[in-house]
Amino acid sequence: MPKPELMCPVKNFASLAACKNYADAVYFGVSDLSLRANANQLKISELPKFVKTCHDYKIKAYLTLNSVLYNDTIPKAEKLIIAAKKSKVDAVIVWDPAAIELAKKHKIKFFISTQANVSNYESAKFYQKLGASRVILARELTLKQIAEIKKRVNIEIETFVHGAMCVSISGRCILSAYLYDQSANCGSCAQPCRKPWTLTDEQGNKIETEGKYFLNPKDLCLIAHLPKLIKAGIDSFKIEGRLRDPRYIETTARCYREAADAYFAKTFTPAKVQNWKNQLASVYNRGFSTGFYFGAPGKQGISYDQADNLSAAKKILIGHVTHFYKNINVVAILLDHRGLKIGAEIYLEGKTTYLKHKITSMQINNKNIFRARKGQQIAIKISDRARKNDNVFIIK
Repeated sequence: MPKPELMCPVKNFASLAACKNYADAVYFGVSDLSLRANANQLKISELPKFVKTCHDYKIKAYLTLNSVLYNDTIPKAEKLIIAAKKSKVDAVIVWDPAAIELAKKHKIKFFISTQANVSNYESAKFYQKLGASRVILARELTLKQIAEIKKRVNIEIETFVHGAMCVSISGRCILSAYLYDQSANCGSCAQPCRKPWTLTDEQGNKIETEGKYFLNPKDLCLIAHLPKLIKAGIDSFKIEGRLRDPRYIETTARCYREAADAYFAKTFTPAKVQNWKNQLASVYNRGFSTGFYFGAPGKQGISYDQADNLSAAKKILIGHVTHFYKNINVVAILLDHRGLKIGAEIYLEGKTTYLKHKITSMQINNKNIFRARKGQQIAIKISDRARKNDNVFIIK
């Protein structure tokens, strides 16, 4: 049985650096024609360099073009597909028939987005006849249904295994557009489902809800069930999270890589599963659920008490990089937010930087120190390159 592809979400070079040691593929956007438009930090002009960097890491690059297309956005979509073809993008993720036709016109490999809500084998066959090489199945399917689809079609199957869940079927939601004039289907969801709602009856009486979040799904987490997903024949495991920071991407990518490798090495154990779940809980999450994989999630799939991050670990900004001395791999950091001491682990993050480093020594004016105060500038030796104005964090 072949090992499934592990696909990770990225929004810039830093996100790519975070998962480069674990991912087989990444998916990303470069314009407002993807469903995470506000996560896209890459420009079309950067596409050749970004794709080449992916390929240098031996990672496949998939470009998302999965928003609704209107008459006036078709030329922009075609320009993007032409740029993707020239940049040697491995595939584009689409679902709008116009985008499918453009992909076929320019002879670029394409996958069908989960926005198409592919929920049965006949739909999968339909898109295969159109020329698709992969379908990303609807999130509302059970594992049994997924396995049956895989048995009946000769096309790659991709499913989500981790990350945020949408309360609407396959993300086809109009609530954001209705309330805020920000269309979820055009990449600008305002996430009204994550807000507390007030119930009102026909007479205008407000019903006490005690501040509960009734439309707030928990995040998907399938790491404990990876062996079952592998046996079902799923070709690609997809992690959601293009809005997340590099630490989230690095942690989720590493845990799912280790889990898949452990299954094939016959070392997948309950103790390891618990360790992976603890690590996944240390980065952004809204609580965990198995989604629809083993039946409708019901009320246990909703996080009623809190809409945002449930992780106890918080990322705290302590300073920023003022200079990097590349000849000696030393970085100067101004601690303009918080002090620092020996033994702490810091994270350096920027648009192109993601670096984790444990402080074993640091200097001020060439003198070794044990602790630095807020406002001081320190120098530390690191293993990779940093850049001016990169932010520096600790996890507490």
